[in-house]
Amino acid sequence: MDDPSDTKPPDFDATFRQQLGTLFRWRRDVRRFRTDPIDGTVIDRLLAMAALAPSVGNSQPWRFVKVNDSARRAAIRASFEACNKDALADCHGERARLYAQLKLEGLDKAPVQLAVFVDAETAVGLGLGQKTMPETLNYSVVAAINHLWLAARAEGIGVGWVSILEPDKVTDALDVPAGWSLVAYLCVGYPEEDHDVPELVRAGWQDRLDISEFVIER
Repeated sequence: MDDPSDTKPPDFDATFRQQLGTLFRWRRDVRRFRTDPIDGTVIDRLLAMAALAPSVGNSQPWRFVKVNDSARRAAIRASFEACNKDALADCHGERARLYAQLKLEGLDKAPVQLAVFVDAETAVGLGLGQKTMPETLNYSVVAAINHLWLAARAEGIGVGWVSILEPDKVTDALDVPAGWSLVAYLCVGYPEEDHDVPELVRAGWQDRLDISEFVIER
């Protein structure tokens, strides 16, 4: 058997780094999907890429649920509708008009829906690194989601994160183990259009911040 320590690291040259930057810029939170199906082997490949993410103590706490059942999807759609109506009521004037025009989810068209949970009771990793910052379990799951997102974009597939949901109702609808907590609900499919500018920027909701606005020195 080959010694893993003898494996030569790849050469990430300037061309690769430029392509990686392009991938990052073109990764978008997609809301408008085509209904074309995605082969299950492709989804499994993306999930395998997601599982390459780092995790605190090598705990690997991410749990993915493929939501295929129409009744379960309908329950989640109902939760979105209730939450979206409530959120709209908090907006006024021009903001309310803009909010009402936004496409905030892809639940109607995206062929694939994934619920992503954190297993807060996992014994994997033996709790290493979690005593002072137990929230790192959730952060590990978010890292896996980002891996999936970038891997999907590299294959021309879009991902949309639906956050306007009631986590408890999603958890109940999917009948998952008691120790699991919802981190994200993802719509996955081929986008109707590709853009390198976020939809909320294009719609006039919020511009991107300049890096100088969120980096400080001490």
